[in-house]
Amino acid sequence: MHHFAYRQGVLHAEDVNLNAMASQVGTPFYCYSTATLTRHYEVFAQAFAGADALICYSVKANSNLAVLKTLGRLGSGMDVVSEGELRRARAAGIAADRIVFSGVGKTRSEMAFALGEGIYAFNIESEAELAALSEVAAAGGHEARIAIRVNPDIDPRTHAKISTGKAEDKFGVPYGRARALYAQAAALPGIRTRGVHMHIGSQITDLKPFGDAFALLREMAGKLREDGHAIEFINFGGGLGVPYRGDNDVPPHPEDYAKTVRAAARDMNVRLLFEPGRMIAANAGILVTRVLYTKTGANRTFTIVDAAMNDLIRPTLYEAWHEIWPVREALRDESSRTTDVVGPVCETGDYLALDRALPAFHEGDLMAVMTAGAYGAVLSSTYNTRPLIPEVMVAGGDYGVIRPRPSYEEMLARERIPEWLK
Repeated sequence: MHHFAYRQGVLHAEDVNLNAMASQVGTPFYCYSTATLTRHYEVFAQAFAGADALICYSVKANSNLAVLKTLGRLGSGMDVVSEGELRRARAAGIAADRIVFSGVGKTRSEMAFALGEGIYAFNIESEAELAALSEVAAAGGHEARIAIRVNPDIDPRTHAKISTGKAEDKFGVPYGRARALYAQAAALPGIRTRGVHMHIGSQITDLKPFGDAFALLREMAGKLREDGHAIEFINFGGGLGVPYRGDNDVPPHPEDYAKTVRAAARDMNVRLLFEPGRMIAANAGILVTRVLYTKTGANRTFTIVDAAMNDLIRPTLYEAWHEIWPVREALRDESSRTTDVVGPVCETGDYLALDRALPAFHEGDLMAVMTAGAYGAVLSSTYNTRPLIPEVMVAGGDYGVIRPRPSYEEMLARERIPEWLK
C-alpha cells in the first residue's frame, strides 16, 4: 500500500497535488511519502511485536537524510556499507549502537571510524577482513562485536544481479568453512564473536528460500554455541520483495515472513536483527517526469520524456518493470498504445519502459514512474552532464525539497583545470 492516489482528476502524493508540485520544483523529480515510509516500517516492526528485535534499515536503498531521519524517529536502526553511509546515519541522529556495518570491502580507515563511533556490530565477509579488523581494533584499544556472514548456497529466485546467497556470489563465507573461521576469530585480539549473519538476496517473493536459509542459520547458531561461542544475536538480513506490478505481483506479507523467522529462532533466546531496505522505501517513492516529444519510428513508437537512465537506471540495469501512471487521471480513459518510454541520454539503453501499453501521452503531459523510492536516486548520476534531479518529501499537505537540483555552475565548479592547461 502507498499514499499516491487521484483526487479531483489529479494524482496526489498524500495531500499534495503533483501537477502543482511539478510547476514549483520542475521536472523530473523524485517524490517520497512520509506516510508510506511510516506505514511500511510499522507493519514490519509489528510483525515482530514481543520479540527482542532490532530493525536496521538498509541505507543503500535510499540514503537521503530526511528518509533516514523519518525512520530513525520510528525507532529504526541502520545497516550501512560504507563510511559515508555511516556518517549519514549518524548525521540523521541514529545512535551508533543501533548500526551494523556490512559489505565485502571495508577499508581499515572505515573500520577505525566505525569502532570509534561504537557501532553495534560488523558483518564479516572473509578471513582477510577478519584479520584486518582485529589489527585495527587491537591497535585502537577497541573490541569489535562481529557476526560472520554465512553463504548458504541457496538460490533466492530473484534477479541474478541481486542474488547474494549462492556459491558463486562474492558475499559471505561458505557454510562449510564458517565454524573454522569462528574458531579463528575467537582467538584474535580485539574481536568478540557475538552473532551470526545471513542475507541471500533482494526482491525475494517466495518464502521457501528464506525458510531453507533460516533453517541453516539456526543450525549454524546451534553448532557455534556447542563450540563455545556466545551467540547473542542472529541477523536474518533483508530481501523481502515489493509489488512492482501492482496486484499482479504480491510478495509475502511481513506477518508471514515473521512466522518463518520465528520458527527458525524458536527457543534460541537471541536478539533478532533485520536489514530491510526495498520493502520500506520502494513504494514510498515515485519519479515524476514530463513528456517532451512523441515519435513514430519504422517499427516502434517512442514517448520521449525528460527523465533518463541516469535518473533511474533500474530498467536498464536490472530489466526492471515500473508501473507508469499519468498524473492527469483523464488520460487513463484514453485508448492505449504500445510505446517505449525513453529519455534524452545518448544511449540505446536509455529507457524507462519498453513495449508498454500506455495511454496516448502528449507533449507536456506528466507521468509518474511508480515504486521508485528504492535504488532510484541513490543510483543516479550526472551522465551527459545532466544535473542530479531534486528529491522531495511530502508529509500530509506539506512538502519540502530534500535534495535540490544543482545548477550547471555548481556542477562545473566541482572540477579543476590543471595549471599546465591554463
